[in-house]
Amino acid sequence: MKKKPALSVLSRFYSRILPNQLLPADDLLRDFVYRRLWLSILISSFGAQITLLALPLTAAILLHASPTQMGILTFMEIFPYVLLSLPSGVWLDRVKKLPVYIAGEIAISIAVASVPLAWWLNFLNISWLYIVGFLIGTVNTTAGTAAQIVLTQIVPRDRLIEAHAKNALASSGSEVAGPAAAGALIKLLSAPLALMADALLLLASATILRKIHIQETRIISANANFWGDLKDGLRFVQTHAVLVALAFTVGLWQLAYNAALVVQILFATRELGLSEQAVGLSYVCMGIGTIFASIIGNRVSQEIGPGRCMIVGILLCSGGWGLLALAPANQLGVIAFALMLILFATGSVFIFINFLALRQAVTPEHLLGRITSTMRWLTLIPAGPGALIGGWLGENYGLRYALGFSSSCALIIALIAWRSSTIRDIKNLSNMQ
Repeated sequence: MKKKPALSVLSRFYSRILPNQLLPADDLLRDFVYRRLWLSILISSFGAQITLLALPLTAAILLHASPTQMGILTFMEIFPYVLLSLPSGVWLDRVKKLPVYIAGEIAISIAVASVPLAWWLNFLNISWLYIVGFLIGTVNTTAGTAAQIVLTQIVPRDRLIEAHAKNALASSGSEVAGPAAAGALIKLLSAPLALMADALLLLASATILRKIHIQETRIISANANFWGDLKDGLRFVQTHAVLVALAFTVGLWQLAYNAALVVQILFATRELGLSEQAVGLSYVCMGIGTIFASIIGNRVSQEIGPGRCMIVGILLCSGGWGLLALAPANQLGVIAFALMLILFATGSVFIFINFLALRQAVTPEHLLGRITSTMRWLTLIPAGPGALIGGWLGENYGLRYALGFSSSCALIIALIAWRSSTIRDIKNLSNMQ
């Protein structure tokens, strides 16, 4: 049977960017299944960079959203995690994860495409963006968890930090080219229409994922009980010191991050006077930080340990937000905005390649759905209040106060984590299972 033209094009692109002869003998990218997963992440991440800019710019510039409304928009994307993570985890432990992952890519594509459609029909407003944000969050609650579990079905657990670093590298390539392309698309087509590019890229990602085949064993007890299974996931986390410490640390970091996130675009456009295209070019710096951290992240983690690498990442984020909070509203402020994005990207990669690998390393396979969802639920509970706090501070006291709040919170989190031997003294993954 001949390949379809679209798949043939993808296959040629795939072989050109990942030639086997250029890879070390033991490189994960030599594995055909992981390579397809990696390519899917690369493509969907490029689209995500468009939405990262186009959605808030649509709210901030086209709809003239206030800081409070920007906070609510971010909250609407987070709220589904708090509402649905626990039951979705129980459900995921009973179904195959890859089809859920693929369906999620398609569903988000439809949700994103609805924004330019609403704009074209002249009924786009902030309430519609709230609905889209809620739909994206709802899909990511389940499909995002499924995606993380799919990785553990493809990659050996002792190589998860390496895999997460490579996944971050795939994202970083998109973060370098994506924002500039997004800025150009937004300038050329307007922010709502630029979202169509993300919708098409998500469909391409789903097409690649459909060609992956995973042998998944599902063990469902004859006396399985929904609420009993849900409690088992919570009980496992509660009795595991590492998971408790990780949930506390990353959860508070999410509060700080989301407080800063809701005012970043507003600060760039209203305090620094940057255009949509200039904001896109500035976000290229985020890709630079991600590439740098992705290349050295695995090595740093091996040298100082996953726990300490996470703490360094939190400190880098704190420094970036603090720098922007104190930046003047001139060219130096624009430079500070770019440096903040570099520091944040580097720090967040250091945090999450280790957080995800540690969480997955200590979780038995039959509990992966429940523990992944439970940990996402615990770490994102503070994110919604963080977004609302950032919006409230930005509107009532000024955007700099929201950034200063995030910086101070992250610094305190890093100090608490350093004093906790549970995180600080983790040396590697081999003794975590």
